[in-house]
Amino acid sequence: MKDTPISFIGLGRMGANMARHLKDLGYSIASVYDINKTATELVAPEVDAVAASSAAEAIQSAKIIFTVIPDDEAMAELFSKENLSEVAGKTFINCATLSPEAHQAAAAAAKEARAEALEAAMASSIPQARNGTLYLMIGGDEDVFQKNKPLLEDLSQDLQYIGPIGSAAKVKALVNMVMNINTAGLAEGLGLGAALGLDLQVLKKVFSQTGANSRVLETDGDDMIARDHDCYFSAAHAAKDSSIANALAKASGVTVPLSEATEAQYRKLIDADKGELDKSAVSELTFPGRDHDPLM
Repeated sequence: MKDTPISFIGLGRMGANMARHLKDLGYSIASVYDINKTATELVAPEVDAVAASSAAEAIQSAKIIFTVIPDDEAMAELFSKENLSEVAGKTFINCATLSPEAHQAAAAAAKEARAEALEAAMASSIPQARNGTLYLMIGGDEDVFQKNKPLLEDLSQDLQYIGPIGSAAKVKALVNMVMNINTAGLAEGLGLGAALGLDLQVLKKVFSQTGANSRVLETDGDDMIARDHDCYFSAAHAAKDSSIANALAKASGVTVPLSEATEAQYRKLIDADKGELDKSAVSELTFPGRDHDPLM
């Protein structure tokens, strides 16, 4: 399978590092493309790939195409009839966090063009993409999954087949909904602790040994205290992903007030031009005095 030509469309923090990892393992990266021309030109030589001038060129140059696309609108544009004019026999592996409907529409367009498509929702971050230790949730035809399983295993430490196209997107939306709620809750707990004059490292230790523990305490706690918001998962993405979950809840007739409040917090960061900071920056809204002491 390593001789099968692969393209990457979308060279952000995750896509670029996935391409680097597969190149390290000896896979043939035929081409890479990002709407940001600079990103394309930087990543292409790293992975010995052609810097494609368009998504269509990247699609045509490979048998397997990974996509890591920012939103539903970009996905719809990518899976246009123009881009899918000659894709029979190709496989798209779509990794971005999008609405289930966007994944379903892309898969339907691929099928109409006699291509195959999988969802490969990622519940990990930049180091895991680079090291091939992603946690992947797969949606799509199970036979297509089995055919591509060796490749997906080389990108992940664990795989979970979820079900038909759209099902992995639903699970990923719930994963990020809960993660975002936990992050906002931790920011409030630490922020209130700071206002009460508590030793925040002691507070963190107590949290870790009690029901207040969470994965985000480990990943974001110190960053919230130190105001270190270098981006691994942006506040803008957190808002987008919470909105996907909230839309699913509304369509299902389920009330999710915590998730709605969390989305509102992240949208405050976007409105304050802090959307590209890490999601840990939600603490800028909760720690005393930070609204009057802007980040440099």
